Amino acid sequence: MPAAMSKICAICGKKPSFGHHRSHSMVATKRRFDPNLQRVRVFLQGKAQRAYVCTRCLKAGKVQKAV
Repeated sequence: MPAAMSKICAICGKKPSFGHHRSHSMVATKRRFDPNLQRVRVFLQGKAQRAYVCTRCLKAGKVQKAV
């Protein structure tokens, strides 16, 4: 099993949301909707570091990638 990772975007703070699985008989069981996070090298607080950033922030250009 991989090491536990934070499911929170380092830029916008997006977190998992919660809902229900619905079976054929409409029985509701809890489930999580996790944000699509990618581990990228970005500039945070003026220095390059690896962070988990959601794809919405990446596509919107809210982060400056470190090369």
